[in-house]
Amino acid sequence: MEQYISPLSQVPGAAMPVSLLWAVDVYGRVYSLSTAGQQWELCHDTQMEFKRVTAAQQCCWGIACDNKIYLNVHASDLPVRYQEETYENQRWNPVDGFSERLLPSDRWQWSDVTGLKHQPLNSFQLPSSSWEWEGDWYVDENFEGEPTEKGVWFREGICHYNPEGSFWEEVPLPGEVVQISCGPEDLIWAVLWEGQFIVREGISRDCPRGTSWTVVDSPSPDVGAIHVAVGVNVVWAVTKDNKVWFRRGVNSHNPCGSGWISMVGEMIMINVGLNDQVWGISCEDRAVYCRQGVTSSELSGKTWKAISVPRDGERSHSSASTNSLQSAGRYFCGEVCVQSVMSDVESDTEKGSADGAGSIAASVAPESAVDAHTETSGQPTDIPKPYIPKVTSDSFISELVSDREPEKTTKMVGSASPAVLEEEVILGEEEVKAPCVDVVLSRSQSGCPLDPQWSNVDLEEAQSQQAQTAAVLDSADTYSLSSVATYTLAMEDLYGTDEHPLWAWVSGGGCSVDSHSQLNWFNCSMNASVLAQSVQSMSLSVTPAQTAAWRRQIFEQLNERTKREMDNFRHYEQAIEQSVWVKKGTMQWWRDWKPHKWVDVHFAMEQFSGPEGNKDGILFIYYNFGEEKKYLHAFINEVTILVPVLNDYKHTFAIYTPERTKQRWPIRLAATTELEMHDWLALLSVSCCDSRGIQGPPSKQAIWSITCKGDIFVSEPTPSLEAMPYPTPSDQMYWRQVGGHLRTVECNSVGIVWGIGYDHTAWVYTGGYGGGFFQGLASSTDNIYTQTDVKSVYIYENQRWNPVTGYTSRGLPTDRYMWSDASGLHECTKTNTKPPSPQWTWVSEWAVDYSVSGGTDREGWQYAADFPASYHSYKTIKDFVRRRRWARKCKLSTTGPWQEIPPISLSDVTIMPCAAQSSVDVVPLWGISNKGDVLCRLGVTTLTPAGSSWLHVGTDQPFKSISIGAASQVWAIARDGSAFYRGSVSPQTPAGDCWYHIPSPTKQKLKQVSVGRTSVYTVDENGNLWYRQGLTPSYPQGSSWEHISNNVRKVSVGPLDQVWIIADKVQGSHSLSCGTVCHRLGVQPMTPKGQSWDYGIGVRNQKNQSV
Repeated sequence: MEQYISPLSQVPGAAMPVSLLWAVDVYGRVYSLSTAGQQWELCHDTQMEFKRVTAAQQCCWGIACDNKIYLNVHASDLPVRYQEETYENQRWNPVDGFSERLLPSDRWQWSDVTGLKHQPLNSFQLPSSSWEWEGDWYVDENFEGEPTEKGVWFREGICHYNPEGSFWEEVPLPGEVVQISCGPEDLIWAVLWEGQFIVREGISRDCPRGTSWTVVDSPSPDVGAIHVAVGVNVVWAVTKDNKVWFRRGVNSHNPCGSGWISMVGEMIMINVGLNDQVWGISCEDRAVYCRQGVTSSELSGKTWKAISVPRDGERSHSSASTNSLQSAGRYFCGEVCVQSVMSDVESDTEKGSADGAGSIAASVAPESAVDAHTETSGQPTDIPKPYIPKVTSDSFISELVSDREPEKTTKMVGSASPAVLEEEVILGEEEVKAPCVDVVLSRSQSGCPLDPQWSNVDLEEAQSQQAQTAAVLDSADTYSLSSVATYTLAMEDLYGTDEHPLWAWVSGGGCSVDSHSQLNWFNCSMNASVLAQSVQSMSLSVTPAQTAAWRRQIFEQLNERTKREMDNFRHYEQAIEQSVWVKKGTMQWWRDWKPHKWVDVHFAMEQFSGPEGNKDGILFIYYNFGEEKKYLHAFINEVTILVPVLNDYKHTFAIYTPERTKQRWPIRLAATTELEMHDWLALLSVSCCDSRGIQGPPSKQAIWSITCKGDIFVSEPTPSLEAMPYPTPSDQMYWRQVGGHLRTVECNSVGIVWGIGYDHTAWVYTGGYGGGFFQGLASSTDNIYTQTDVKSVYIYENQRWNPVTGYTSRGLPTDRYMWSDASGLHECTKTNTKPPSPQWTWVSEWAVDYSVSGGTDREGWQYAADFPASYHSYKTIKDFVRRRRWARKCKLSTTGPWQEIPPISLSDVTIMPCAAQSSVDVVPLWGISNKGDVLCRLGVTTLTPAGSSWLHVGTDQPFKSISIGAASQVWAIARDGSAFYRGSVSPQTPAGDCWYHIPSPTKQKLKQVSVGRTSVYTVDENGNLWYRQGLTPSYPQGSSWEHISNNVRKVSVGPLDQVWIIADKVQGSHSLSCGTVCHRLGVQPMTPKGQSWDYGIGVRNQKNQSV
């Protein structure tokens, strides 16, 4: 029978520490380290040894060596609950069966567990009036409070006022579990006997037990896992070879994570705290280590750092004296120590014998003593290493203290502490002098007490014996430095566990620290004043010969250390600490399924370094689908373009991958502010470039492209881009953004790039990269200039005629908006129309625009029979509708690798597409002014890409498009849609001599032309793409036009007749896209028109491109 009691109020003054780090040493003793403290505090409440502990903020759970579960509750405002229990005993008889009638020799009917104490139910009294019964007596149906079957059990009823919970409930398992770890929130991982992991999924507030298990493979296929530790968003693991692994991509939406990363260091166990801080116990020295540099953006941290603080009850000066004296003893050895040691040891021996405390074996240094003993006895003697027990079973205490031979224990007395063994150097025999042998006392002569021979688990008795030994050692403080130094190095191991604690388990579940916490755990306990006093007390008479011997000895020690620490490990690969950092934020996502709408999501980018130092990453979008948590992800090395998207109300950008390009459905995200969007775009762009190894400015062979928003993008072509029969798909090309703002761009293969802004200003590329919102490493420090652009925003005023009032703003229900855009589908008034993006600012007021195609009347009106129709500048009797265009100018200021070319404003520009191996000094460049004049630029070279001056080329009418081919053939399009060819263009006569009129395709008006080496392509005003047939060197005008494709916005032909277009209405699996970059496949000398189109990136926005 059991019943709980709890206090009505707490005793005042029992304040809980800030937070505690818990640990268990190899002897089963539990210690806690406060974040405000500087030493390990022994938990005096425990009367038994513990194997494991796991901590929370208000309590600490533990498994003792009796395999029972215990709970330690901190002093706080939480109610303390205590369980009273008594046993009801019955005996069976043939008449009544089991009954309360017992034999006189039996135990009490109601007793304690031993049966010796009478404990009826009414005999239990409350300790004081501060306590009260929580309920009535009930029967405990478990055996001794423990479940009888192995497995994973879930504790029901744990809450703030009931930290120990109510009862256990078994959870079905896919295999045998050997270790389990629960995070502060909803992450649960466990390790199976076979070395795999299982992860609990479906954990929520309504279902804290979860719904199912998912198996996750071990980081190393050949080595299974032995330990796992989880936090809020991290999972750390240790495999059987003691390697440490970090799981990336872990969170509540994706508890299984995405992959393993190997970390530097070897541990026997790992534990994760409240803020994903990590602690571990090293397998080398069994010290507790803390992971430094763990932040929310870099969850894997940077390095391991040992916690170096004393434990409760240790000597305050032990560490300082040990460090200083070990340093002295390491260098002052050989014949130097003999002079002072002889008399000191003799007097010490006599004093020790008189006091009955036993003599001490004095030695110059552990190395010298061993070597000297070897010379005397002729037999080698090995220096024993500290014995670090391996905790593998419940009887680890017995394993620790058993099977120690007297001779082995005696050897350990003369060894140095583990900290000294790491740095000490064994001297050669030629450096050890014979007089040292005389001062080495045998163990039988010295009477040195041996380490106690443990026969049981009674640690108190062993500690009392060590305390007596420590009292003897403290009497050595009156010796000279030389004797103390050698004496300490010989006997320091008697303090073994006190000087270098050996930890078995650590738990930081209740320790709340972060990267900014000021902790006193890592301060070296070396006291400067003690060290100064030790140095001043060295009254040694040193001769020049001895100084030379010291120098020679130190030099040889350094050589030995170099061989031991460097030369022996040269065949190992260089250690690269793989790190992971995460950036998180909240955004809105245009969801993929209908009805499409903006939903709030959590966005995260996780970047990690690979085993060879290369970087990669993953993008995560976490969203809720009903009550279920879900996520979608994209690998950084699969992202093909990051595009800012025009949106009047949101700061939006799109993320494309090859699969999303085929669907014509990108990942569309909206940031809260423009600054936040630019930060994400810059960070994502740098990560994408890092994953592909792209750095610095674009190459000379780069492909340039412009979006309708004016953003500039470049793509680095691969050698397989034109390879047949399997060229690189266009949807796998990566486009990165370059700072600046342009309307159109032209380039060639020697690195000369020109662009034209919306205000017809000409710009030349300076060779830099970055600018705009790219800062720091994402931008070059020179060749970046301020760039401005001005464009006009247009809206249309629409009216309909009625017989009473004439033209009025009242239209029919089926009419377009009376104030609209050019299509009439969107309402655009003077008040609600805004600049294209927040980067633009108004620089003028609304005014009637008279420069409309087709002309206007004196008031700017155009007339038509209906909406929409062909508009003209005069009114007829059949015209029932009219419209006029209003314009307002806005200005943008940014930075980029562009320099202005004054003073003539241009509407089009073309550069001869020289081959990469071309040796042309002067590059022909032609342009058209915004008035329609044809111009030829002189002095353009790779060193002076801006050229020197313009040469005017006469024409009969204004032109609107021009292009020069690889063989200096110049084609142009006039504003009336007709085509022209310029004859006799050469390096000697760069402007040519005359124009030849080329008939346009039937009933079509051309608007743009592009010339390659042997090909000429044009685009008409209806979006048709035409190829000029019959071109030969003797007849460069060609013979006829052949239709190739439709829905084409612009065409660009390369130096080897490669054909690229900007196409509209490209069908994807999800939607249509406009402004799609398409590559012509199958272009060969025998098939110059190509065979088919390969559809690349399309951002659902207008896009220009140049090769």
